[in-house]
Parts: sequence; structure tokens; C-alpha cells
Amino acid sequence: MRAERLVALLFTLYSKRSATVAELAKALDVSERTMHRDIAALRDAGVPLWTEPGRHGGVRLVDGWRTHLDGLTSREAVAIFAMGVPQALAELGLGTAMSAAHAKLVATLPPTLREQAQAMAQRFHLDAPGWFSRADDAEHLAAIAKAVWEQRRIEITYGRHGRTVRRTLQPLGIVLKAGVWYLIAEVDGDFRTYRVARIDAVKETGESFERPAAFDLVSWWKQSSAQFERSLWTVAVQIRLSPAGVRALPAILDPDAAIKALDQAGPPEADGWTQVTVELEEPRIAASQLIALGGEVEVLAPPAVRTAFAEIVRRMAERHR
Repeated sequence: MRAERLVALLFTLYSKRSATVAELAKALDVSERTMHRDIAALRDAGVPLWTEPGRHGGVRLVDGWRTHLDGLTSREAVAIFAMGVPQALAELGLGTAMSAAHAKLVATLPPTLREQAQAMAQRFHLDAPGWFSRADDAEHLAAIAKAVWEQRRIEITYGRHGRTVRRTLQPLGIVLKAGVWYLIAEVDGDFRTYRVARIDAVKETGESFERPAAFDLVSWWKQSSAQFERSLWTVAVQIRLSPAGVRALPAILDPDAAIKALDQAGPPEADGWTQVTVELEEPRIAASQLIALGGEVEVLAPPAVRTAFAEIVRRMAERHR
């Protein structure tokens, strides 16, 4: 996009100090005509450019001028604008830092680039919580984030199975999943996950710790999440789907699991219906999920899921007589 490209051109000129239009066009992978327009846009935005005509001429920044955005790539500068100050950063105690970053960008970007970058913020927005659900009230999130950053052991008190439990742990990272905050910590050599909203108290121990060198938060969370999801899929359910049911399945079940099941299914039968095997939770929950497909699904096996499905249908039919 143009705002990003203009910032990239600005950094390119600053690093090269002088270059031909052809060299700049090649560096940014655009035509020379586009490069001429971009150079004019930078000049109109107040960037002091000097152009030298002729075979050996080129474009250069006026000596002594420099941008205050050194160290930021073009994507980073625009991304900060697009990000805004989401509630997630505020809850982590980073809202002020993001506001300060915005203020610096506003003060240093040329007006045209500033306006285009701000326009991007009106076109992209991150809304982490899922539909029809409220984000967790994570009272101690900022304190936990501080301990994660400073690598300080903490003692937490949280509710578990109706009783209060205390644990001293090494906080390694924080994950936001669909509006819910999770703390990943090391306890007695094991990595564990705690829902932050269920933590009743946080106490600093005053002790520091060494972060495990091999621990990667993103990789660990991905593996842990996949393992948790697989643990819920305890029943292989055989169903028949109409063409409409095939199209609707990814919207009813987990999209990845539904698409995988459909890819592994055989060809449609003579009546156009397709047999599919899906991994679901225990029979009652499986039936309640599949009922959303209405008349576009037939449950074949196992009997427990078929019976639970039929019972839901029976109760619905009785209520609608």
C-alpha cells in the first residue's frame, strides 16, 4: 500500500543518501513512473529532496536532514498506527507505552504519511473476545505481566475444585485466547497453564529465576492447545450429510476438524448424501452440536450418539405440536 511504500522510500533515501529513480524503483519493486509520483508525494509532504537532472543525476535528501523514525521499518511504523491502543495492551499495563509510541509517530511522520497511516487504523481493528461472551475480569493481570517481564517468582492463590490452593511458580508467559487470559508458568519442573481470572491473589517473593533457554511460548502454546482439543474428541461419530449439510459442517464444528473429516470422506452416494466420520466429545455434547444441522444430517453411529440425537429431536417435536 502507498503509505507503507512512502515510508520505505524515505528510509531507503536516508540509508543511500542519493540514488537514481531507476535504482529506487528497483529497490521498491515499482515502475519508474510510480517512483516519480512517490518522490513528488514525499516532497509535497515536506521532506527536503534534491533532484539532479541528467544522465548521472538522481534524488537525494538535503544534507543534515534526518528522520526521527530510525530503527523502525515501514511496516512497523504503519502497524503501530493500525494497532491503536487495544484493551489487551491496557490490561497488560502497556497502554501508556503504546500511546507514547503513537505520539512520537504523530510528531515525526510527514503530514501526508501521517494521514494515510491514521486512515489505516480506521480500516483494521482487533476484537479478541468471541461473540456473545464477555472478556475475563483479570484483576491481577498487570502484576503477573510485571513478574513475567522481570523474571520474578510469585506466589499465587487460586480456586480449584471448591478449595483454595497456593503455588509458588516461575511465570514464563501470558496468552490471550478469545478474550481469556492464561498464565503459563513453570512449577517444580513442569509447565502449567492457569486462567488468570481464577487467580485470587498474587504475591511477589523477591526471588528471580532463569528462564529455560529452550522454552518457546508460541510453540508450547500451540502444542498444548492441540493436545487439549484432542483430549475433548473422545467419540468417533459416523454421520450422513446432505449437500447443504456438507457446506454447513465447518460452521457448526471446529472448522479445521470439519474440513479434515470432509477431505477424508468418500464420494457422495447415489442420493447425493455423503458419509463422514467426525471426532466429537461425549454423546450428549456430540448430539447437541449436530442438532444444529437440522434435517441435513443423519447420525449413524455410535448408538449412544444416535439415541441422544433422537431424544433431542423427540423433545423438540413435542414442544412444536
